[in-house]
Amino acid sequence: MTEPPCARAPLIEFQGVTKRFGTLTVLDDFNFSVAAGEKVALIGPSGSGKSTVLRILMTLEPFQQGTLTLAGTSYHQTGGAGPFKASQRHLRELRSHVGMVFQSFNLFPHMSVLRNVLEAPVKVLGLPRAEAECRAVELLTMVGLANKKDHYPAQLSGGQQQRVAIARALAMRPRVLLFDEPTSALDPQLVGEVLGVIRGLAHAHELTMLLVTHEMRFAREVSDRVCFFDQGRIREQGDPERMFSAPQEPRTREFLASVL
Repeated sequence: MTEPPCARAPLIEFQGVTKRFGTLTVLDDFNFSVAAGEKVALIGPSGSGKSTVLRILMTLEPFQQGTLTLAGTSYHQTGGAGPFKASQRHLRELRSHVGMVFQSFNLFPHMSVLRNVLEAPVKVLGLPRAEAECRAVELLTMVGLANKKDHYPAQLSGGQQQRVAIARALAMRPRVLLFDEPTSALDPQLVGEVLGVIRGLAHAHELTMLLVTHEMRFAREVSDRVCFFDQGRIREQGDPERMFSAPQEPRTREFLASVL
């Protein structure tokens, strides 16, 4: 029998992490762990710290205090007012495990779809171009866009661009895949195609996934655990059925009532 994610050792662990932007504290003595293979949905009001968690994991944001451990590699700040500057070696090690899909696609407009997917594996992972191209075509086939490999981002719909972005993130062979509100920039009729790709990844792969989303039904369907964020802390967390059917905290109930 497959071991449940919650029983496995943490792949990701935040210990006492504090993140401030000037005088604004976004994460306050934040503790959080995610097991290998676990799918975790992060929900909560805007500005509650959800996306900051992802950006710290992707090493896009430094933090002022605490420790982050990812796949056995730690970097930390033990105190003080200045932002922590991780060494480039540490950053490369951490980034090698993580892929991220942003709200706004972030594709290179001057590159074809195929080049968008294969460029980083060639330049960062050092894969031979032929191998990277073969892998890119496989991933584009998986997201339903092999027939668009010679197109440019401007020739694609928003939903297609986001599917390319997912293929590009997967091309780096990450252990952790982060989604930062991946459908928020899409027209409503395009949301379903992107959620369908993410749903397929969640059900078919052992990837560890963190998903910041306002799509509550989707979070309920694909996640092993739902975490409700409020004012830089996780106020409540649990399995999706309990969180959406019988939340315990008044603030969680208030939030869910406003979005469902």
